[in-house]
Amino acid sequence: MNNTNPPRSAPRAASVFPLFPTAAAALALLAGADAWAQSAEAPSLAPVVVTGNPLGATELIAPAAQYSGDELLLRSKSTLGETLDGTPGVSSTYFGPNASRPVIRGLDGDRIRILNNGGASSDVSSLSYDHAVTQDPLTIERVEVLRGPGALQYGGNAVGGVVNVIDNRIPREPLFDAKGGVAGKADLGLASGNREQSGAVLLETGTDRYALHADVMSRNTQDVSVPADLACTRGGVTSYGRRICNSASEAWGGSLGGSLFFDRGYLGASLSSYGTRYGTVAEDEVRIGMQSSRLALEGEVRDLSGALQSVKAQFSRSDYQHTEFNAGAAGTLFKNTGNDLRLQARHAKVGALDGVVGLQYEDGEFSADGSEAFAPYSRTRQGAAFAHEELATSWGRLSAGARLESVQVDSLGHPTLSRFTAASRHFLPISYALGALWKVAPEWQLTSNLSWSERAPKDYELFADGQHVATNAYEIGNANLEKERSTNLDIGAAWRRGAHSAGVQAFVNQFGNYISLEGSDLTASPPKYSYTQVQARFTGLEVNGNIRLLEGAHKLDLALRADTVRADNTSTGQPLPRIAPMRLGATLLWSGGPWGARLGVDQIAAQDRVPDGQLATSGYTLWNAALTYRAKTGKSQLLWYARLDNIGDTLAYSASSILTQTAAGKAPLPGRNLKAGLQISF
Repeated sequence: MNNTNPPRSAPRAASVFPLFPTAAAALALLAGADAWAQSAEAPSLAPVVVTGNPLGATELIAPAAQYSGDELLLRSKSTLGETLDGTPGVSSTYFGPNASRPVIRGLDGDRIRILNNGGASSDVSSLSYDHAVTQDPLTIERVEVLRGPGALQYGGNAVGGVVNVIDNRIPREPLFDAKGGVAGKADLGLASGNREQSGAVLLETGTDRYALHADVMSRNTQDVSVPADLACTRGGVTSYGRRICNSASEAWGGSLGGSLFFDRGYLGASLSSYGTRYGTVAEDEVRIGMQSSRLALEGEVRDLSGALQSVKAQFSRSDYQHTEFNAGAAGTLFKNTGNDLRLQARHAKVGALDGVVGLQYEDGEFSADGSEAFAPYSRTRQGAAFAHEELATSWGRLSAGARLESVQVDSLGHPTLSRFTAASRHFLPISYALGALWKVAPEWQLTSNLSWSERAPKDYELFADGQHVATNAYEIGNANLEKERSTNLDIGAAWRRGAHSAGVQAFVNQFGNYISLEGSDLTASPPKYSYTQVQARFTGLEVNGNIRLLEGAHKLDLALRADTVRADNTSTGQPLPRIAPMRLGATLLWSGGPWGARLGVDQIAAQDRVPDGQLATSGYTLWNAALTYRAKTGKSQLLWYARLDNIGDTLAYSASSILTQTAAGKAPLPGRNLKAGLQISF
């Protein structure tokens, strides 16, 4: 660590409160839809993926995965993208160890919708690869990944998929009986490769009529160890070491939340804050200081009579800012404020037809001030109406959905930079989808999804024009971009017999005018990248399975996974950039008594299908292992764990990272790393 870190600022939570009365009034109106009748008992939640499943079906038509408990703990990394990387169909943008967003089926940025408890997560992580997501895996209770356009109710910017980060900051069900109680969890961890020190504490209390939640987290790391000597220039002095220069980080956060429960629903609120300071790794002395606060309100009325069975409302307001520091001097300041209001109602069944309808409104204001501002002040407002219907049949289910949006994107110019001028664009995206699930036999099912999706360009895709120091690139928008349109087909087959299972998904996404960040002058300093509309096609295959090798007191499973994506600019015949290559993986999982162990290997092929003028990446093999031990002391459960990543200390570079092109050789994947920790639940 050097002394150029930006100063830590206090959480800016106060600015979220002016809208509290408005949102509270909206939830009060929702509550008034029913007199909170006192007859029904509060239902319990089924342990199923819910992001693309608004009707509660236990079998999903869209391909999905979820992680919680030990599985999430043992794959958790410092970023959301790296935590999910390796899931079939999911890679990451990997801008070093501190900023990484999920890439699903080759699609990233604004085509992947990141949600927080089903509501919008307003940050600027899609604006640039070096901008971190404002959610730390330490505070995640469950994460759900929906691949493909099956989550149509979340709009055209979910054409690649949805990642829903779930916590219990607003409890949706009573945690205790009428006598009340207290529960909690603490997680402490240490790691060798980046000298990580991390910890999180969660406390919950309440009765059957109310619940309170509080959590805090902290993570500190040093520069990440790698199996290569890399240059690092600070203060004009260049040194060499086996660490990624400028990859140290600090993160902290916390929340307070609570809910009131009624016999037919709940009403809750939470206030959370998250901050981080981290190096951007593309430049040796550029660091980011980021702070975000979020107010969330949520309520639901269930078991209604008449045309509507339930009504749910969610509101959130996010206040985000980060400053890019160059050699300790404050540079560009990015700010983003966002509001999200979502109303969703489940209607009474009409024969075998069941469904939900809803309305959503989002608005966001963005600004960038400083000599390196590469986008103007802007405001984006979006309203939408959507519907999702399912028809039960004797052989399975049919689904249909539609979403109509109105999107206004305004460039407000810039108070000090004359190259940015006022401009406005309006779009009317329309998306719809059809799906089917066919139970071919007791152990077999087939699924298919066909959709047409439209996405309005983002403000930065339209109006960017400037050098972004952190990514070492000059980015140029195109104010004449049209809606991005795609036709998407997904076909799957799944088999299950006891602990044995297998699944395969094939997909194709055909874009008529895909918005691509293309290298327009890679010889310039810095290289120039322009947002350009092209025809594009994404095709791919995902395979996963599990074989139970040993049954009884000791269980042994072999989990298998594989995926491949081919993405082409069909306008030019060139490959599209930043596409993960074919990946194969296998993990042996053993459990016996209080012990658990796993040994895994991932083989990543070379990626030489890159646009002309860009660099290929070599293939590599990564081994990993983990060991867990459970114990009980009094009323507390102890889980000791150790995880060893990149056992062979292999030098590897990510093909889906822009750093492979803009800062070649500066940011390999982390080397060998041992993380050990203790999780206490009570």
